[in-house]
Amino acid sequence: MNAPLDGLRVLDLSRVLAGPFAGRMLADLGADVVKVEPPEGDITRLWGAKINDISGYFNQQNAGKRGMCIDFSAPGGVDLVKELAARADIVLENFRPDVMGRLGLGYGVLRALNPGLIMLSISGFGSNGPESRRAAYAPIIHAESGILARQARVAGASPVDMALSIADTNAALHGLVAVLAALHLRQSTGLGQHIDVAMIDATLVTDDHLHATLDGAEVAAAARSEVWPTAGGDMIIAGDFRHLWRQLTDVEGVPDPTPPDAELAVKRTARRAAFGHFLTVTCPDRATVIAALDRMNLAWGDVRTSREALDLPTVGHRNTITSVDDRGGGQRRIPQSPYRFSDAQAHVRGGAPHQGEHNAVVLADWLGPEAGALERWGAALLQPGAGISPER
Repeated sequence: MNAPLDGLRVLDLSRVLAGPFAGRMLADLGADVVKVEPPEGDITRLWGAKINDISGYFNQQNAGKRGMCIDFSAPGGVDLVKELAARADIVLENFRPDVMGRLGLGYGVLRALNPGLIMLSISGFGSNGPESRRAAYAPIIHAESGILARQARVAGASPVDMALSIADTNAALHGLVAVLAALHLRQSTGLGQHIDVAMIDATLVTDDHLHATLDGAEVAAAARSEVWPTAGGDMIIAGDFRHLWRQLTDVEGVPDPTPPDAELAVKRTARRAAFGHFLTVTCPDRATVIAALDRMNLAWGDVRTSREALDLPTVGHRNTITSVDDRGGGQRRIPQSPYRFSDAQAHVRGGAPHQGEHNAVVLADWLGPEAGALERWGAALLQPGAGISPER
């Protein structure tokens, strides 16, 4: 089966997560994604377990890409990037908004070389606003967007960042939607696009609770799903407690422990205690708990660790975790592409590259034997195998 994006060339100048994750998904879909790093390397080469000199974090976000190392400050470095961009369909970058222009690689420059070029720029606060020069990583956007304050209010706790870089991956996926739309538009116009994705925009538009604030209806304790102790372990049960209580009384016949004239606070406390008693005592084991929740048509989930999540039956059935070459003759586990097509194929296409590993082959493939001669660009290229270390 064909890969949906087979034949597309992507020049990935990005680092850390938002840009690299977008590039990883494009690679899974069949594009030839070339990851370009500076001599010091992507900082994520230092994050996670190292296997054959490739860290886990870098491997997950850059699997299936080819790797080049270009020193933008060396003679010919910027010119080489221009040559590659002139032959690319897509350029990815997530520098602060003024960096590409200062390097001489702004969209206007690249578009003059390649009118059909699509460039995706991801930044915290957009390309030209009052906060565009701010440094922004996912935790900053989580805080500035109101997510941390809301979660703290609902949980009755101090604000704590999430252990998941939602703002980065969310912006990357919105960027991918825009890139695919731009590719479709290019078919009829022949023209490329510069796509300016701000992480703050992507986070707010994806916030399914923002409507309450916009309508002036935000309440002190938003309806939420809760984790409950049960005879089968801790479970999250979806839905506001009022719905859970109605199902418990209507389907399971549990009587209301409070008189009709009881104050609301008293009713809430007593009903919650009755619901908890049902899950831990009335239902004495896991099978009974699950059967009761299913009868009430309540969606439930076990509170698992990440390691336990890998044992989910669906994860095994869908091959959600696969293996790639560990670059040392063995195999390394990695998340598989999430896309499942009926008559096409998307899948992770190999482990992440070593720094500068594909300098020569990419030059030959993209520029041709003469223009891509290593001797012509040697000063700008870090030679394969040079690698990085924490001291650099």
